[in-house]
Amino acid sequence: MFTGIIKKKGIVKKIISNKKEIKIGVKSSLKLTNKDLGSSINCSGVCLTLEKIHKGLYYFHLTRETLRVTNFKSIKLNQIINLEKSLKFGNEISGHFVQGHIDTISKLKKKCIYGKSWYLYFSINKSLKKFLNSKSSIAINGVSLTIAKVFANSFLVVVIPHTLKLTNLKNIKNNDIVNIEIDIIAKYIKNLKK
Repeated sequence: MFTGIIKKKGIVKKIISNKKEIKIGVKSSLKLTNKDLGSSINCSGVCLTLEKIHKGLYYFHLTRETLRVTNFKSIKLNQIINLEKSLKFGNEISGHFVQGHIDTISKLKKKCIYGKSWYLYFSINKSLKKFLNSKSSIAINGVSLTIAKVFANSFLVVVIPHTLKLTNLKNIKNNDIVNIEIDIIAKYIKNLKK
């Protein structure tokens, strides 16, 4: 479980392919030690297990299923990813509960800059639109954000300068693919109403 409050980024420095699965080596200033081996880390919204630390790189295993449902299917060397350690009992929850279980991927349709904030419009498929509401939470590449508005086939989030500085959303371009996790509470409430 995570909060979606990203404080560190990482750079993919190694990609090791093994049939239809891969391992990535990530360089980051996020403090991880051998005591953290086996821990869950939010990697651009995907809950991955820290398997190894070697020569300054953190290694994560991406299964065939992870590659199928996330934007890691097109991972590249030197790609920047968001990183967050898992929530511990007693930690402050500044964002919202993020599981690291990706519901879908989405494409950036349009980026508008007003002042220092970025207005990002993302596509959304019909099956998940029912979970989106104005002012509700959503995780995009693991970043906890608030939905500003929902449209017929898209939704809008506004990203402030502080968040841009600390996350890979600063590098996003039109048509880029991001990982989306719907707010878990919205999903549970919708299912209870069935």
